[in-house]
Amino acid sequence: MKRALIVVDVQNDFCEGGSLAVAGGADVAFGIAEVLKRWSDSDPGERRYDYVVATRDHHIDPGGHFSENPDYVDSWPPHCVAGTDGVAFHPNLDPQPFDAVFDKGEYQAAYSGFEGKSHDGVPLADWLRGHEVGTVDVVGIATDHCVRATALDAARAGLDTTVLLELTAGVAAGTTATALDTMRAAGVRLEGAPIVR
Repeated sequence: MKRALIVVDVQNDFCEGGSLAVAGGADVAFGIAEVLKRWSDSDPGERRYDYVVATRDHHIDPGGHFSENPDYVDSWPPHCVAGTDGVAFHPNLDPQPFDAVFDKGEYQAAYSGFEGKSHDGVPLADWLRGHEVGTVDVVGIATDHCVRATALDAARAGLDTTVLLELTAGVAAGTTATALDTMRAAGVRLEGAPIVR
């Protein structure tokens, strides 16, 4: 079985200066870029990953997911709107190494990357299965929301799942701690410590 890195939602709106910024997001983007540079520069036979994929919030009209008075639980300020700069990958992160990008949430809330589809309509789980991936590492933003949801769905799909926490940023200490407990209880392996500022 093969191994993939899943880069979750490292987008402008989730990094400093964005409409739903997570402190430390730009540092996470830079850290992931360093990993990808080492990966692409290494000999193919020595690479840690066979594939690198990314997920992306890509909202068109997600209904109640957007609110002018968000509760930050089920509703949020508008973010990652299709056609805006906010939906783009952060400039610290070069998207060129991605084998596929999976957009999610066009017309509804979507937290897990497994709710996303590639440009040709293939769901993430099907893409990984089709490429014989059995092990995934998960990184990105935010530890306590989309990273958590993606890792949980990866484990539910039967994938050997690890979250590389030093390459994640959490929104708040309390929700991040809860997310770590939830992932650990679901059999997700956790390495390192998340950025929480």
